Amino acid sequence: MLRAINTFGFIGLLRPAPGTWGSLAAVLLGWAIEHWLGFIPLVVAFVAVTVLGFVTVHAQLKDRPGEDPSEIVIDEVAGQWLALLFPAMGFWMRDFPMVWPGPVAAFLLFRLFDIWKPWLVGRADRRSDPAGVMLDDLWAGIFAGIVTVLLAGLYHGVMMR
Repeated sequence: MLRAINTFGFIGLLRPAPGTWGSLAAVLLGWAIEHWLGFIPLVVAFVAVTVLGFVTVHAQLKDRPGEDPSEIVIDEVAGQWLALLFPAMGFWMRDFPMVWPGPVAAFLLFRLFDIWKPWLVGRADRRSDPAGVMLDDLWAGIFAGIVTVLLAGLYHGVMMR
């Protein structure tokens, strides 16, 4: 069961680039949750997958310190949904379902920060413990979400005038 959860229904077993496959599945599912159920259910889903990820990653890696197997993608799901919350909240505040390019930007920027691992993302990744497996993707999600909103503001506030 741990493997099914941590690979996000075995999506983490896809090759090449299981993290990208996990992120793509996450952004598509997150976008569907937001579109069909709303922003608040997406927040609940994010919190649930994050808590579940911390518990299951710890359980799977407790006897394997320093490991971050590429097939574990529940961390990408949590980070991607966190990134997606930023544009989703902007649309929710305007009482409008999220449309592209918000989710696309959140996806691309999340992958950029998750691979590049700047500053706090890299620091969390270097923890070499189960919590670090989750935390680096959550930091990447925060950075991706912030940049997504900044780019939307730049586009709509400056370039559209």
